Parts: sequence; C-alpha cells; structure tokens
Amino acid sequence: MAGSITTTVTKVAGSGGVVKTSIAWTSDALGAVSGNTVTMGPGTIVVVEFVPGTGGTQPTNLYDVTFTDDDGVNMFDDGAGASIGANLSNATATHKVPFIGGGTVTYVRQWLHGGPYTPVIAAAGAAKTGTIIIYTAPGVV
Repeated sequence: MAGSITTTVTKVAGSGGVVKTSIAWTSDALGAVSGNTVTMGPGTIVVVEFVPGTGGTQPTNLYDVTFTDDDGVNMFDDGAGASIGANLSNATATHKVPFIGGGTVTYVRQWLHGGPYTPVIAAAGAAKTGTIIIYTAPGVV
C-alpha cells in the first residue's frame, strides 16, 4: 500500500437515508495513495466533494483522484473517459457529480453496486493530505 486513508461513515440526518462517506488521505513520499480499500453499500452517488489539505499539507495543484470498483472501473468516470477527479485544485474544495452519458440528451447518476472500492490519488506531492467526501442515496436516483 502507498499512502494511507481513514474512513468515516455517517447517515445524514433528515435526508431519507443519504450516507456520507469521508475518506481522509495522506500521500506517500511519491505523492500517491493506492492499495487501500473502502467498503460501501449499494446506492447512487448524489455528490462528491474533494477537499484539499491546507498549509504545509496542501497537495500539488492539478492532482488526480480515481475511485475504482473491484473490476477496476473508475466510479468517478463519465463513461467517455472524463473523470470528475481529474486535475483538482489544491486551493479550492470542489463539489462534483459523476453523471454517465446515456445518449445525446439523457444522463444518469453513477450507481455503486456495493463492495470494496479503491481510492487512488496521484501527483499530490510528498506527505500531502486531502479528503474525498462521497454522499450516496439508497436505490437509483
């Protein structure tokens, strides 16, 4: 494993079952986090927030985050190769939703089938930190 993660899972009060999964990460000497897994139940991703560390632990600008399932599919991908976790700001938290293109005008939110997922952070710089916050709703939204 490279780098480390700490995961906190809470239910969002008054949300009808929305779950907040916070994944705090610290990169290794090569600026990466990999090989750590997060277990999540099935549900639809409502929104993802990427929060960079601050001060001396602020990641390198334009760092990247992927979130792969046990088949290696990036759950932050839109199905056409674009990822909501690409080229993230090291100074500003971002709020994004992974949509999957279903034709020329139809889009659906990314659905998680449940199980282990692997967050991978790249190009963050040595010993840098950040948090990935994933809000999921039960069922399909």
